Amino acid sequence: MTTTVAYADLPSLVGRDLGFSDWIEVTQERVNVFADATDDDQWIHTDPERATAESPFGGPIAHGFLTLSLTIPFITELLDVEGVTTKVNYGLDKVRFVSPVKVGARVRMGAVIAEVTEVAGGYQLVIDQTIEIEGGTKPAVVARGLSRFYA
Repeated sequence: MTTTVAYADLPSLVGRDLGFSDWIEVTQERVNVFADATDDDQWIHTDPERATAESPFGGPIAHGFLTLSLTIPFITELLDVEGVTTKVNYGLDKVRFVSPVKVGARVRMGAVIAEVTEVAGGYQLVIDQTIEIEGGTKPAVVARGLSRFYA
């Protein structure tokens, strides 16, 4: 479910649990496209036969940075800020790749607004983000995302 808030009301979000996004399946096609885009075609990601035979994961896994990049569609699904002219990913604090995501797994993200501060011309949100693997016991990624919104 999307939380929709007016730009002026962003400070009221401190501590707000945004809930969870929908699940996304991490397909081999998605992994291969990411590998092509980043020139990271390590066999544990892009060679299913070799990864199944030789990797400690029992098959191909998603790049950690591919999983991290899913925070973008996930946060867009969870938070809609009305009355802004520009939305910017300002950065990340403390990112951890806790568990590998096997190709074919489904992931989703939970998010909590930890901080909202005024910056020149806008607001910066600090968002605690946890990407979990369906049926997993540990998260795939834990990160603190920084987003800026300008009116």
